[in-house]
Amino acid sequence: MSQGKLHLNAFLMGVGHHEAAWRHPRTDPSRLRDVRHYQELATIAERGLLDSVFLADGVALRGDVRYNALGGLEPLTLLSALATVTEYIGLIATVSTTYNEPYHVARKFASLDHISGGRAGWNIVTSASEAEAHNFGVERPAHARRYARAGEFLDVATKLWDSWEDDAIVQDREGGRYADAEKIHAVEHRGEHFAVRGPLNTARPPQGRPLLVQAGSSEDGKEFAARHAEAVFTAQQTLADAQAFYTDIKGRLGAYGRRPGDLLVLPGISPIIGDTERAALLLEKELEDLLIPAYGLRQLSHMTGIDLGEDSLDGPLPDIGTDTEGAQSRRRLVVELARRENLTVRGLLARLAGGRGHRVVAGTPEQIADQLQEWYEAGAADGFNIMPPILPGGLADFVDHVVPVLQARGLFRTEYEGRTLRENYGLARPESRYAGRVAAAG
Repeated sequence: MSQGKLHLNAFLMGVGHHEAAWRHPRTDPSRLRDVRHYQELATIAERGLLDSVFLADGVALRGDVRYNALGGLEPLTLLSALATVTEYIGLIATVSTTYNEPYHVARKFASLDHISGGRAGWNIVTSASEAEAHNFGVERPAHARRYARAGEFLDVATKLWDSWEDDAIVQDREGGRYADAEKIHAVEHRGEHFAVRGPLNTARPPQGRPLLVQAGSSEDGKEFAARHAEAVFTAQQTLADAQAFYTDIKGRLGAYGRRPGDLLVLPGISPIIGDTERAALLLEKELEDLLIPAYGLRQLSHMTGIDLGEDSLDGPLPDIGTDTEGAQSRRRLVVELARRENLTVRGLLARLAGGRGHRVVAGTPEQIADQLQEWYEAGAADGFNIMPPILPGGLADFVDHVVPVLQARGLFRTEYEGRTLRENYGLARPESRYAGRVAAAG
């Protein structure tokens, strides 16, 4: 368990994380591309003193648009709009290292950090799907190669963020000197994947660098996180699995000169909240009754790599392996869930519909808080990635009813610690690679 209080991120997805959310009367799918919808969500999350909001992203249309409300907005553009209506809450976006270039990404995140006053975070992904590769006219690179590129990509980005020293801008209007050119550095990077001269064409971000987040749980993903990440979004179904993941990834940090507190582990949870347990279970049943099996089957087929038709609904998941060049950790989680609970394909679809492999919990605010407290105090989490099944109502329910319970138990903040994402996550501002040279010269 991390020292102090737990951390909470709101994972915002359309009108809710449940696959049937768009059909439920408490949502309005026409707001899927309405910036005011997301601004409302961000202000609700900030009202609850949550650490951050997060927007996932992929560079392909995923799922069957006939049966689900798909096709959202590009996250960095959207987070800039959210920055204007919030003051404290962190703003985290997914951006791929496989289909972008480091200079573009470094510049965009530096800009978001400046716009928000130091609240930007980057969820680093390597893009696992073949559909994404085909949108760029290439074949999907092998898993290990994607992570090798990601490591060099991040190395270049951090060099670019450091290319302006913190005090490079002097603004000496009387003397006619805006910046000290000796404190702005070319990075002169030349590696296997990238050749970048630099410097960046914007000043060092307020946080030094945006908060670095990672979400893969494969061996390559965990090693990448241990070396680079400051927060990890992970999917774990059981307390034992979550404890094992937590211990494993924290144990890898020492090899890179890092301490356990340098990396926050935030498992995903989709809380279905009711005034009573019966009301929560009723909402869960309402959503389940709105599921369209054809959509779930297509998603599951994509996840497992086998073709599943409606004739397979009432049988067990066929025998499949867990090795893939795609999303390795999620495929393994789904197969193990089906086997552990002896689920039919139909039962598995219902379990996955609420959180795509993340844990779903239905209950009263106190029961939800009990679950969070148990995992936090048992060394399974430093906080949680909250995935409301319906939006905005599910987020408002969590903020207005679960957060006060956590605060009353002394588990969650009653005011923000600072104005930057790093301050509220309790993470240090990274020193520029040039700061040591300045000290030595002095």
